[in-house]
Amino acid sequence: MSDRLLVSTRKGLFVLERAVDGHCGDWRIASTAFLGDNVALAMADQRDSSWYAVLDLGHFGNKLQRSTDLGRSWIECAVPAFAPGDEVATADGKPPQAAALKLIWSLEAGGASEPGRLWAGTVPGGLFRSDDHGASWHLVRALWDRPERAEWFGGGFDQPGIHSICIDPRNPRCLRIAISSGGVWRSDDGGASWEQTAHGMFAAYMPADRRDDPNIQDVHRLVQCRAAPDVLWAQHHNGVFRSVSGGGDWHEVPNVRPSVFGFAVAVHPHDPACAWFVPAVKDERRIPVDAQLVVARTSDGGASFEVLRDGLPQQHAYDLVYRHALAIDQDGECLAFGSTTGGLWTSTGARPGTAGDRWQQLPARLPPVHAVTFARG
Repeated sequence: MSDRLLVSTRKGLFVLERAVDGHCGDWRIASTAFLGDNVALAMADQRDSSWYAVLDLGHFGNKLQRSTDLGRSWIECAVPAFAPGDEVATADGKPPQAAALKLIWSLEAGGASEPGRLWAGTVPGGLFRSDDHGASWHLVRALWDRPERAEWFGGGFDQPGIHSICIDPRNPRCLRIAISSGGVWRSDDGGASWEQTAHGMFAAYMPADRRDDPNIQDVHRLVQCRAAPDVLWAQHHNGVFRSVSGGGDWHEVPNVRPSVFGFAVAVHPHDPACAWFVPAVKDERRIPVDAQLVVARTSDGGASFEVLRDGLPQQHAYDLVYRHALAIDQDGECLAFGSTTGGLWTSTGARPGTAGDRWQQLPARLPPVHAVTFARG
């Protein structure tokens, strides 16, 4: 079981540790970093135990920090940058704008055979690669130069962004990314070529003649099962979708209770049929259904769902859970999520796939939580 939890918040990075021989609920705040700064995302690189933190500092832009000693010290890295002349078209009738980094929205380590390789997805919708632990970055032009990019548009931001990067553990040259809003794309050659693979998804918010267009799908989050990487789950703006063909085609999962809307999804690392979601009321409201915070879990590939409430607030709860704020550890034993109100909950399963049966809340008032990730070391 992972023994550290990195919690990225509006006012710093919080490092939680478990008590020795403790259960999943025995978490405590062991240290902090960048206290007072807006930490958008953290990533733990299992290849060398490095940690990375993305700081979104408003007027001062994005910063990327790396730690090789479990957060005791940090070194600033480079950040992705667009070239002069790169432009962003937002498919809303406005003139193209000069491309400039707004946010590093996703960060993933390369394969075990690729030391130093990192992938970063940005707002606007650029995919960048580093081969030196973030010391330098290169825009993946094969994706950026696709003519379909002119039709992408912003979901949570004014400009489109890449928030999910899935790397096939069997072959790190196989990449799948999700864009809000630009569908799902796949490369089988390390980013040298790409194809749109959001076929089967539909956008209920679009006119009928554009509803099934894979290039305008607003995918909120994309995850893959580590043990069965051909199985992927996607939380979409108007539903949940699942693929068992490596993302080549998608099928709606209609029975998510109490709502098919949400931002976060986690899949069990060993059981592709087991996944968790945090449902909400969509569009203008974006709060839990009936102001009751719950987690939905399926153990049969989406045929049925359980609504998990034990330990979660069931009255006047207005927590929203962002895309990266729900995570399962590498063993599939411990689940954690954080909310926009600063709540943080963890759950362990007595048997495989039962994480979520009972929740424990960290006894702390954290700033709004952007992301959670498990780490070992």
